[in-house]
Amino acid sequence: MSAQLIYDLVPLGSIVTYSDGSPRPPKRHRKKLATWENRNGGGRLIRKHKGDYGSQGTIVLRVHQAFSVNNDLKFSVKERPSIGTVLVLDRAGDDAELVHLAANRTAAEERLSRHGYPNAVLQQVTADTVAADTVAGRTAA
Repeated sequence: MSAQLIYDLVPLGSIVTYSDGSPRPPKRHRKKLATWENRNGGGRLIRKHKGDYGSQGTIVLRVHQAFSVNNDLKFSVKERPSIGTVLVLDRAGDDAELVHLAANRTAAEERLSRHGYPNAVLQQVTADTVAADTVAGRTAA
């Protein structure tokens, strides 16, 4: 799938991977491996960027990497937000950034009480949201 289709079809909160199709070099070739890792990776779609690295809900590092919709990488969607989960967005509108993906509204509100975002918006993933991902009978895969 192209970067343009990711931009057009894939909802925030999805796990997306990207690749240039080349094989991973051995660890001993550190420079080649670093270059390869820059063109082969993945993350959570938070604002049409790749997202957070961490474990058990703790963000260790946040990396934003922008991609041109005309680049030559191949993208795929590994996971979409489940129906019932709640997107915690830092603000309303097209420029909103996902700051947390909560299991439900209660968890999202609890998160906001601990990590205040004064202009935050909660957006629940519904069956309609999932259906909106399907365009002209095609679903971004």
